[in-house]
Amino acid sequence: MNKQITAITNKIIERSKETRAAYLAKIDAQKSQTVHRANLSCGNLAHGFAACGKEDKQILRGLNHSDVAIVSAYNDMLSAHQPYETYPQIIKQAIRETGGVAQFAGGVPAMCDGVTQGQPGMDLSLMSRDVIAMSTAVALSHNMFDGAVMLGICDKIVPGLLIASMTFGHLPTVFIPAGPMPSGIPNKEKARVRQQFAKGEIGEDKLLEAESASYHTAGTCTFFGTANSNQLVVEIMGLHLPGASFVPPNTQLREELTKAASRQVTRLTQQSGNYMPVGKMVDERSIVNAIVALLATGGSTNLTMHIIAFAKAAGIIINFQDFNDLSDAVPLITRIYPNGSADVNHFQQAGGMALLFKELLAAGLLHEDVETICGKGLSQYTKTPQMKDGQLIWLDTFDKSGDPEVIATTEKPFKADGGLKVLKGNLGTSVIKTSSLRDGSLIIKAPAVVFEDQHELDIAFKAGELEKDFIAVVRFQGPKARGMPELHKLTPPLGVLQDKGFKVALVTDGRMSGASGKVPAAIHLCPEALDGGLIAKIKNGDMITLNGDTGELTLDVNEQELATRENAQFQVNGHHQGMGRELFGFMRRNLSSAETGACSLFDE
Repeated sequence: MNKQITAITNKIIERSKETRAAYLAKIDAQKSQTVHRANLSCGNLAHGFAACGKEDKQILRGLNHSDVAIVSAYNDMLSAHQPYETYPQIIKQAIRETGGVAQFAGGVPAMCDGVTQGQPGMDLSLMSRDVIAMSTAVALSHNMFDGAVMLGICDKIVPGLLIASMTFGHLPTVFIPAGPMPSGIPNKEKARVRQQFAKGEIGEDKLLEAESASYHTAGTCTFFGTANSNQLVVEIMGLHLPGASFVPPNTQLREELTKAASRQVTRLTQQSGNYMPVGKMVDERSIVNAIVALLATGGSTNLTMHIIAFAKAAGIIINFQDFNDLSDAVPLITRIYPNGSADVNHFQQAGGMALLFKELLAAGLLHEDVETICGKGLSQYTKTPQMKDGQLIWLDTFDKSGDPEVIATTEKPFKADGGLKVLKGNLGTSVIKTSSLRDGSLIIKAPAVVFEDQHELDIAFKAGELEKDFIAVVRFQGPKARGMPELHKLTPPLGVLQDKGFKVALVTDGRMSGASGKVPAAIHLCPEALDGGLIAKIKNGDMITLNGDTGELTLDVNEQELATRENAQFQVNGHHQGMGRELFGFMRRNLSSAETGACSLFDE
């Protein structure tokens, strides 16, 4: 095992000793020696199975077979989640064949950041994660269930389901993915068209044509943003069946994996004699494995907050510095857009998760001896699921990369580190994704141009006011100010300016999309402007140093001058009203800092 990773893991274990012990005691107290419904009164139980068929009712009257909860983020507007429409019946039938019962316990909301980018609804995006966690808690609160299956894929949905799963950590839990859509136009071509539109070279008709050719059918978007980063993290933690993450929807293999995952949860319940609750299964080593895989693949920066949040739900304390330290020990071994030209389908064809597991395990970068839904150890995850004679089997199919431009080796990586750094200085603490930055763009010292909304930057860009070297400061985008919306609309104009030869960067207390990475961006800045962070004192023309090599983020203004400045005041300007935002004030006010998960569900 890599010594650096072992040391970081031990540090996390020591830091989390008290909170983890309290958590394990809590979930141990919640478990039942028999089926959970045995604790219900006759009236409770009658309500719980009133709508079931005669056969299921008979099973649920007894104490020998499990009742499995289905929690789904299905809706047919989100391409990634549309395939889930048919899953409940597949799951119910598969579990019925084991002698158990599955009940659809509840649906959770699922919003698409791709639809809400730059729209008022984006202000709800991050907070929807906590709503999903609470919705799942309501679904599981009936105490009818002995296990659970979670159906979710996209940005805030999987983290919300994970927070809830850890909260109900006494239940065995399996996550079931739905898979990516077929590849559309190349992602670099899509980005090129977006920049053409930003420059005014094409109209909306051509832009929509390109976007529609990229997002064109059911399935997860194929770039390596937050949705696909979620799937990778869940499989690395052993919550998917081996190789399940990137199998396309509406295929026989996909359906058989869904059936197998459904059966698997019944093998982990108290009644199976092989009880493995998810809260015990996922430990500090599992969390470190998740971060290592995220870094090795150049995954979404959104996961820095999400992993912190769901780890905390399991009593495990993670911080930004852990990501930074692990990044120093982990090489970048995949090139998936935005860190390259390939998409997740190309990654799958080059060896996918099985080869990734092999490479990371061989280099001692993963804790192999963790618990998974398939039992102890990650070696079983080095095999690929296939159909043979109508049967689902796993085969050892990849000894080396099918495309070295997509999956490299740890001996000859694309980059020596994981491409994520913590930046610190008088401005506070932030993170920067360096894995997809161009050579020479890691260090920039330039005057600030201050904005308090991403649309203001777009207006200045179109007016020709940004044809120069500068660092865009976009503030009052933090959790408590705006709910921390993604600022993906900034990518095309800043990319255009970068292509013109200007040195540009971004400093913000907001987020960038998981699909971003071309422009140096110090994001998730803490403390945020609304909490009195120094970002609130920046003025146009102030020099800022952003150094991705040394990890420096400094406002180059002397302390005497800063002491005379007042903090800028947040101008609400309707940002808390409309499109449902007025309902979320209580949650927005209670969101923690980005470094503690930007979560409203736990104390800071």
